[in-house]
Amino acid sequence: MDIQEYKGIFIFVQQVDNKIAGVSFELLGKAKELAKDMETEVTAVLLGYNVSGLCNDLARHGADKIIMVDNKALEVYATEPYAHSMYNVIEKYKPAVVLYGATAIGRDLAPRVSARVKTGLTADCTKLEIADDGTKNLRMTRPAFGGNIMATILCPEHRPQMATVRPGVMQKIKPIEGATAPVEKFDLEIGADHQNVQILDVIKKVSNKMDIQDAKILVSGGRGMGCPENFALLKDLADALGGTVSSSRACVDAGWVEKDIQVGQTGKTVRPNLYIACGISGAIQHLAGMEESDVIIAINKDETAPIFEVADYGIVGDVTKILPLFTEEVKKAMAARNA
Repeated sequence: MDIQEYKGIFIFVQQVDNKIAGVSFELLGKAKELAKDMETEVTAVLLGYNVSGLCNDLARHGADKIIMVDNKALEVYATEPYAHSMYNVIEKYKPAVVLYGATAIGRDLAPRVSARVKTGLTADCTKLEIADDGTKNLRMTRPAFGGNIMATILCPEHRPQMATVRPGVMQKIKPIEGATAPVEKFDLEIGADHQNVQILDVIKKVSNKMDIQDAKILVSGGRGMGCPENFALLKDLADALGGTVSSSRACVDAGWVEKDIQVGQTGKTVRPNLYIACGISGAIQHLAGMEESDVIIAINKDETAPIFEVADYGIVGDVTKILPLFTEEVKKAMAARNA
């Protein structure tokens, strides 16, 4: 393999029902930064059916070029047609780097593509940077050994260098108004050999809950809440602030709450304007998911809890007694502001 033939950073654009996943915009933003160090361009790879209307959004969020595979077989995600399409795009265009979101789709697709192109894959990355030793290799950092250490992985002898990146870790760039990018339509035959599953129906989960990754204010509970009934205290405060409730892994494992509100290494990475950690000790696995929050308030009865090391404000005391008082003061402040 002549690695000099491989150039550019490609981003797999995840779209469902013609709506682009937020992590794809985050990856485009990070790719713009990496591309400066590599002196190359960022290409968005858009797979789907009747998806041309998404191209302007990709250009506004950092894509220099767009490769579009528009095919009826790609209307709903299925492993084989998507893997076949990505494999052919990589074989033709030879990118140096390919990035995917570490979502259900990305985690399904990326390893299959990496196996077909005979390269490595670093999963669930939390940091990406270009080596400054002249090789321009991609340094891919991910938690290892349960999040107790951070491992930096290189793929110096194979291309493309491939990674999945956790949603919420990277930041989108501010949309560039009026930006455009050339679109190259890649016509690809996707025959019966590449459609080994027939999708008869798609049942969509309907939920009125806010995704914690989109929330500007999170009130998060840990084991220190004592019991699932006490999560009502968190909801009262979240409602008063106009935010939503999240949780540590301990509460999910105990069956107190659903996993979709879990923050941390094995949950979601969040970047709210305000994160209120209630009864959360601050294990490294949890901190990895929320330490980039703008303002962190911690409430814990243990004054030595690690959460206080990252908190901007800390309250030492019984969270079940403090929260009702906190909520009452917030309600008073909100009422006075709206008067």
